[in-house]
Amino acid sequence: MVMVSLSVLLGVFSAAAGTWMATAEGNTAEAAAAALVLPNEPGGSGGASGTELNGQAKGTGGRPAAPTTTSAAAPTTSSEAPPPPTTSAAPTSTEAPPTSTKPAARVAPSVAAQVLDLVNDERGKAGCKPLAEESHLTQAAQDYSDDMSARNFFSHTNPEGVTFDQRIKNAGNPKPGAENIAKGQTSAAQVMESWMNSEGHRANILNCSLTKLGVGFTKAGNYWVQDFGY
Repeated sequence: MVMVSLSVLLGVFSAAAGTWMATAEGNTAEAAAAALVLPNEPGGSGGASGTELNGQAKGTGGRPAAPTTTSAAAPTTSSEAPPPPTTSAAPTSTEAPPTSTKPAARVAPSVAAQVLDLVNDERGKAGCKPLAEESHLTQAAQDYSDDMSARNFFSHTNPEGVTFDQRIKNAGNPKPGAENIAKGQTSAAQVMESWMNSEGHRANILNCSLTKLGVGFTKAGNYWVQDFGY
């Protein structure tokens, strides 16, 4: 079995220095993740000046939790035809035979919806209000996970130098707040475990001043993006 090295990139924007700061730390096996937050909105915090690292680091810690599955199969029901009328002298009943109603099939939530639900579960435990899905943030997040997958890079800044807040504004949301990214996790449960076990990502998820979220996921390479807004 080939073990995949893991990496984490944590970045914080310093309003005072006007530069990106990043630190590398280990995370769960076969995983990579990154977080950014803007300090110039409610609840933000600045960091020391510095430059962004490339996000490659040796990993530590255990393997991520096994992926969970959701069954979308509907419960089965059976119906039995009523007996034919008898020819005896006894009066026949005009009451219609009972019928059974087949329950509607459960539709498994999308991966993005699963992440949003898990985020709001964690926020509820911390006393924060739930985040609402916002279409522009969702578009920004999905476009970026697709871009990282297609061009095989992993960073909050794309090869042209466009940062996460610029991407969010370009998608139509004027109030970007923070971003978490990850690579390699195969389920919503795994990526949330990775993020919650990392201080920077957990701080974004549990930032009570944030109000909106968009989630992107691209299967090729298993790229994940959370874009937060106000």
